[in-house]
Amino acid sequence: MTTGPPPGPTGGPVPVLGDPDRPDRHDSHHRPEPAPGTPPVRRFWAVRRIPAALVGVVLLGAAGLLLYDVAAVRADHSAMSWRRSLADELATRPLDNTWVLTAAAVAMLLGLWLALLALTPGLRAVLPMRREHPDVRAGLDREAAALALRDRAMEVSGVQSVRVRMGRAKVGVRALSHFRELDEVRADLETVLAGGIDELGLAFPPALTVRVARPPRKG
Repeated sequence: MTTGPPPGPTGGPVPVLGDPDRPDRHDSHHRPEPAPGTPPVRRFWAVRRIPAALVGVVLLGAAGLLLYDVAAVRADHSAMSWRRSLADELATRPLDNTWVLTAAAVAMLLGLWLALLALTPGLRAVLPMRREHPDVRAGLDREAAALALRDRAMEVSGVQSVRVRMGRAKVGVRALSHFRELDEVRADLETVLAGGIDELGLAFPPALTVRVARPPRKG
């Protein structure tokens, strides 16, 4: 009588997972090569619905009000008082007047803000991940990435508490160790967190900075 692997739900054998003797076992430091034709990884662009909606409403309201006033003047009606006052102010007030300079500065700042929104991708909280397939694009939230690295750091012996500050280009880790030598704890943290950053699958792995100190004495 021979024995084999137990039958699975469909009647077939249950596959063995995580066998350390298998040559094709998963290696956390192995990065799969992207498939041919995979486009380059770029940051995610924000939709920015709120700024676009505000600008659209303001422009639509101003254009509608001006068009109505022009149509009223063409129909032999008097222009609105705000239009007459604005025309008089523009005709009589000098360019070096305080109100003119203030209005110009506000308009310039608004224009720079809109240009900045149009030319920058935004979504700084989403870190792009490596693309291994042309049709799949994924991102990782910065808070989730920081939480994953914090959990990995808490597994190091001697670590009492950890604070992880996750950025797009740098990861700052501050740990408190209540026993073991600080250099040993720092070396273990650097090794563990370097592997953790690689396992996150980020397209642009951030640089790692680790600082370890003793907890403050009470009393």
